Amino acid sequence: MTATRLRIGIAGAGHFGRYHALKAAASERARLVGVFDPDTERAKTVGWEAGVPEMAFEPLLAGIDALIVAAPAEAHHALAAAALRAGKHVLVEKPIAATLEQADELAALATERRLVLQVGHLERFSAAFRALEGRAGAPLYIEATRIAPFKPRGTDVSVILDLMIHDLDLVLALVDSPIESVDAVGAPVASPREDIANARIRFENGAVATITASRISPRTERRMRIFAQDAYLAVDFAARKLTVIGRERGLPVPGVAGFRMEEVSWKDHDSLAAEHAAFVASALDGSPVLVDAAAGRRALAAALAVGDSMKASQARMTATGLIHIG
Repeated sequence: MTATRLRIGIAGAGHFGRYHALKAAASERARLVGVFDPDTERAKTVGWEAGVPEMAFEPLLAGIDALIVAAPAEAHHALAAAALRAGKHVLVEKPIAATLEQADELAALATERRLVLQVGHLERFSAAFRALEGRAGAPLYIEATRIAPFKPRGTDVSVILDLMIHDLDLVLALVDSPIESVDAVGAPVASPREDIANARIRFENGAVATITASRISPRTERRMRIFAQDAYLAVDFAARKLTVIGRERGLPVPGVAGFRMEEVSWKDHDSLAAEHAAFVASALDGSPVLVDAAAGRRALAAALAVGDSMKASQARMTATGLIHIG
């Protein structure tokens, strides 16, 4: 591609679509062309904020180099596939698609046409993950908690695809091993889909992760603890603090010979701007795609496995009379 600025279109003018539009409009290496949404009034409003017109999908595709898909999850595959077939690079919000078959089709289209397909797992671009990934080593056990107050936005999918998938992706990025088994429980509380979920994931290399997600908590909490062979890490994402007890860095731990403690803090940066910058660099410069289709598929597969295990648990509880449906 010879263009010095990547011409970008936005498909989806909801909560995240608006943020994507504003970031693309502010980018020094991209030019926002237009916004598409079946709700034309919403697209006009977001377009007005970003300084671009509301456009129908086909005309938008014809005038861009890349599409950002920020529509509801069930529309990800159709929009991304249309863009890839039209020769456009794609940044698709998480989850990559609704099914593994759809994810595989998108990956194949991108490979065949030599196009960038990046998945919007935003946490991979955070300052917190950058601080964590170089210190985690080979985890033996990971405990992650992500809870938040209820908001109607996002309830088109379960809490697994809304919140838990963030930590599923982080865990998969830290544990270099296929999943062996999943045991999960959860339930709908304030919406038609599951609002609380807990999953215990065992990997083939013996590592285990326990992940809890809730969108009906009175407060917001995002924490992760990692037990490795020679280190313990505790992350408080909200407080922007990482504590590491290990053998290599930090001050000696009183009474524990050979171990040191390191406390790391960070300033939040604009993770969405970093995600956009990585996407543009991949499209214009050929830089490696940090969160590619394979990573998006792994996170989706894990999320679907959690959902299947949860349904099996609910069926067992119903059969034994522990819970009643309806």
